Amino acid sequence: MDNPLRVLHVVVNMNRGGAETLLMNLYRNIDRSKVQFDFLTCKPGVFDEEIRELGGKIYRIPYISDIGHFRYRKELNKFFEENKDYYIVHSHMDKMSGFVLHAAKKAGIQIRIAHSHNTSSEGGTVARAYKSYAGKYIAASATHLLACSTSAAKWLFSYQASKAMILKNGIECDKLSYSQTTRKQKRKELNLPEESFIVGHVGRFNHQKNHSFLIDIYSEIAKKNPYSDLLLVGEGPLQDEIQRKVSELGLVDKVFFLGVRSDVHQLLQACDVMLFPSLHEGLPVTLVEAQAAGLPCIISDVITTEVDIGAGLIQYENLKSSPEAWAKKVLDNTHERKNTVEYIQKSGFDIRKSSIELQDYYLSFLISNLKETIMRV
Repeated sequence: MDNPLRVLHVVVNMNRGGAETLLMNLYRNIDRSKVQFDFLTCKPGVFDEEIRELGGKIYRIPYISDIGHFRYRKELNKFFEENKDYYIVHSHMDKMSGFVLHAAKKAGIQIRIAHSHNTSSEGGTVARAYKSYAGKYIAASATHLLACSTSAAKWLFSYQASKAMILKNGIECDKLSYSQTTRKQKRKELNLPEESFIVGHVGRFNHQKNHSFLIDIYSEIAKKNPYSDLLLVGEGPLQDEIQRKVSELGLVDKVFFLGVRSDVHQLLQACDVMLFPSLHEGLPVTLVEAQAAGLPCIISDVITTEVDIGAGLIQYENLKSSPEAWAKKVLDNTHERKNTVEYIQKSGFDIRKSSIELQDYYLSFLISNLKETIMRV
């Protein structure tokens, strides 16, 4: 192929969220001589520089929360009219993909993919109603459907869910394999004693991740094990609120707010358990990464069983259970770390496999188009 097939991915920004991290993992591992990624975003992101280094283009339009419904849709229409040479548009905006793909359809873009990464919308009643309205455009505007899990497909695509291709949230498993050396180095860097029991969590500070309940659980853990600490990786709108709660509970010296990090794979080595009481999820990449690091994970029972790689590291707990019950399960589920690369590969979460699947998926559209062209000649 003389020139790679350029696929336009549509996201809010390319920061270290779950879907964005997956996208970058795919981008790094795909054969870029055959398929190249470009991005339509609304805000700057931490991955922007790397995207450009890998040969990708980044376009930007204002987001709907900044300019309102009518101007946002006008900006989408204008963008696709000016960039109608794209053959494939791949939208990762959940229900908001309806507006994106509707504009792409009007501009005559042939392949329009909606990708579901979640099982619920964020925001209050008005925001959720608005997103539901936007989502109604997906059925008529998307030509193809992708999802990270069957539950994510059912949520976004409803009765069309069976038509969705499931693309596993692949990870770079070799990079994440447990290392005692890395564990010691990272604990030393964070000034954490080797004997300390470290609870970890990676996630944006928003309603979905349920940080307030997580702090309640950790408070109980700290009562039962004073030699414990909590590492919180991420940023978000509820961070100040959670920091106030930590202060009120007298846990300031035991809870570490680490912000957005590029060394999550190393931080996982420093932990003893992953705590994940989310209210909803598509299929969280973080939990696959944690299992790749041999880390026991205590997670809410609303999270799909498809996240379990079969290594005996996932334990579910009901969100209605008390913080004490959660704390007991956390403290009861520690064991020797083990290499889980074989489990990752067998369960289909190896990023190399996911990248090949996605690459073949994109290229199959070109092959089909070529066959149709030949038949018409």
